Amino acid sequence: MTSEKTVLITGTSSGIGLAAAIGAARAGWTTIATMRDMGKAEVLLKAATENDVAHRVQVKRLDVVDPESIAACLDEVIAEHSHLDALVNNAGAAQVGTIEQSSLDEFRAAMEVNFFGVVATTRAALPHLRAAQGRVITVTSVGGVVGQPFNEAYCAAKFAVEGFMESLAPVAATVGVDVTVVEPGAVASEFVANLSLDVPALLAAAGPYAPALQAYIARTRDSFGNAQTPAEAAAPIIDALTGDRPPFRIQTSQWARDFVATTLADLDGSAVQDLTRTWVR
Repeated sequence: MTSEKTVLITGTSSGIGLAAAIGAARAGWTTIATMRDMGKAEVLLKAATENDVAHRVQVKRLDVVDPESIAACLDEVIAEHSHLDALVNNAGAAQVGTIEQSSLDEFRAAMEVNFFGVVATTRAALPHLRAAQGRVITVTSVGGVVGQPFNEAYCAAKFAVEGFMESLAPVAATVGVDVTVVEPGAVASEFVANLSLDVPALLAAAGPYAPALQAYIARTRDSFGNAQTPAEAAAPIIDALTGDRPPFRIQTSQWARDFVATTLADLDGSAVQDLTRTWVR
């Protein structure tokens, strides 16, 4: 067992999750770095060794769409460390397409990973976080604030996550648990590469939407060419993890702040939180 603070982070095989795991360990936290495919742990373990934090990083299997996997992982964490001080919901998957060309199964799959996975993991962790007076930090997206073309399923899920967390935050605060969402913009990571998009096939199947899809793909490639690094995007997660009272909503860059400002005048979520806290007092 350890007296160090313990954080569980989902989706740490690459990108923001990997960078957040290393950042949390460097900040002195015992870091439970989870992933669905344990065969992808090598990159994370190598980074932990290179940053001299391997002694603070434990890799465990957790599949956010499998409640038994979530429960088994949390049981192990509590058995080994006796407490859990923070949860970082990071696991996610992109889904590109418009609804007329996408199947309902594809849409549901995106919702399962990006929304219900967050709900299930948060629900399972909350009793432990309540005992520790801990916090929930969830990586959403600027796509959880501004709907984006050909991202209907992904943005729907991220909008749902934002609504879920914004509603949960004042309730969780009454039992000592802080809730924060972190909104990255474009991040240069394997997230986009993992889409494995067959662009010619997508365009061929897009029918009347092909010109719009082609323009969207070109714009997306350009935006990810000038993206934040995973470490840059993960830095606000570590700030939220280690800060005294993190705000409800954090953007990871000035670009992200400017982008969500098109629909959010209340950038840090304080006005909404001030209002809804009065509903539970």
